[in-house]
Amino acid sequence: MKCSARRKCQHCKEFYLPDRRNLHHQRYCSEAACRKQSKAESQRRWAQKPDNQNYFSGPQNSQRVKEWRKRNPGYWRKKSPPPQEPLQDLCTTQVTQDEEVKRIEISDALQDVLVMQPAVMVGLISMMTGSALQEDIAATTRALLSKGQDILGRRLWSHNDAFSR
Repeated sequence: MKCSARRKCQHCKEFYLPDRRNLHHQRYCSEAACRKQSKAESQRRWAQKPDNQNYFSGPQNSQRVKEWRKRNPGYWRKKSPPPQEPLQDLCTTQVTQDEEVKRIEISDALQDVLVMQPAVMVGLISMMTGSALQEDIAATTRALLSKGQDILGRRLWSHNDAFSR
């Protein structure tokens, strides 16, 4: 729906494009002062209607307010904010235990473990483990190598053996 009809604001007298959904009754632009003037004018028109002349005065209004206050006790009191809960639990401290470091004969570096292995083997292990991290591939390769040597009855391959061949 096209809307190219510009209007002059009744407060600031500047031209503006009215919202297409309010074309039939928008008379003020969106500036803060103009919106405030629009609200004041709207309230003035409402108060001038005969039905609304005594809306805020008289015994009927007093009774209406009293009944509303009974139905809504504590409405005007300031509510305290709910207590803030932490987004995550506190971490419990863990006591470290002194353990003897086990010496691993096989190097941790992937390049040392797979000295002569083709890239296909690395890709296959990566797909098996679901990880492309060298540490994970190296650990899996060591486990596969150890298992294979156990099956074939050969001794464990060590880092030093790689350089003596």
